[in-house]
Amino acid sequence: MGFKLGSGRKSIFDNNKGYTLKRSKLDNGVLGLAQKNNIIHVNDKVKPGSKLYKEVVAHEYDHMKRMNNGELSYGDDYIRHGSNTYHRKNGKVKYNGKWHREGSKSLPWEKLAYNNEKKIK
Repeated sequence: MGFKLGSGRKSIFDNNKGYTLKRSKLDNGVLGLAQKNNIIHVNDKVKPGSKLYKEVVAHEYDHMKRMNNGELSYGDDYIRHGSNTYHRKNGKVKYNGKWHREGSKSLPWEKLAYNNEKKIK
């Protein structure tokens, strides 16, 4: 059973929301991946239904939502958040003059997604 994001809202795990969850073999240390085509990949090593699984889905759902509304996009060598574009290479993103590993809580789009995880009860 999914968790509720707020009163009167449906669970984000309800596939009536128009996205697909896939368990996938992902790179070491990568728990999830969102795609603009409404697919969320969860590392196949994460136990379905666990708190971690729900947190990964909530996190990636936030990214997917932002990609679909044009707020966030990425390519092999960049991440675009709002009107800013950041260089990306070798699993790192250059933000405020420093290289941060992808997924770092220092990155503004990651802060938003990590805050979405906190809605898990």
